[in-house]
Amino acid sequence: MRHQDLEEMRAIPFFQNVDPGQVEAMLRGAFLQRFPAHVELIHTGEPADFLHIIVEGTVELFSGHRDRETTLGLSGPGETFILAAVLFDRPYLQSARALVASRILMVPADAVRSAFMADAGFARSVAANLAEAYRGVVKELKNQKLRSGLERLANWLLTHDAANGSRGRFDLPFDKKVLAARLGMAPEVLSRSFAALGAYHVVVQGPSVLLRDVDALRKLAQPCATIDGTSL
Repeated sequence: MRHQDLEEMRAIPFFQNVDPGQVEAMLRGAFLQRFPAHVELIHTGEPADFLHIIVEGTVELFSGHRDRETTLGLSGPGETFILAAVLFDRPYLQSARALVASRILMVPADAVRSAFMADAGFARSVAANLAEAYRGVVKELKNQKLRSGLERLANWLLTHDAANGSRGRFDLPFDKKVLAARLGMAPEVLSRSFAALGAYHVVVQGPSVLLRDVDALRKLAQPCATIDGTSL
């Protein structure tokens, strides 16, 4: 890596409070790579040779079985995938692909495991990352099991609007097919759900979404802090 790239990588939040020597050891054998959209980065069942840290872009985590495929999550800048497989030297349980053009730091798994054993600060960072991932899985499980597809879509719209300044209008950040998989529904069900939200003054034109009555949408969605966070 170039000197300026190394400086940028040292500043990644995941490496905060980690002994500088351990950070240097991890970065010594690391690769910083750019990937175009739709390129698969890891595959289910493969050995976890690298820890991936997203520097720029968005990565879709997905899995398939027989003729079915579903999106399991989306990760953005500053986030890692898939840490548990790296830490325990196990095969990946998910696949991942760049949803948009992305820049990814790839840290050798052996270096990650060595730093985890040697540095308490890094071990705390890993523990925090895994704990946050676990809480995310519980929230998603509750979202899938306790809500209808229409309610999941309504809450996703409110959450995304809040993340974009609560302006009541935004463009979908990815294809509707990806959104459908993310919400656990077929694309045709997503289309029907968007149509049903017309009664709540949601207007969708291509990728553009307009929320004309956020209060009405909120009454349908019934946001919950232990599922959606406190921002709603």
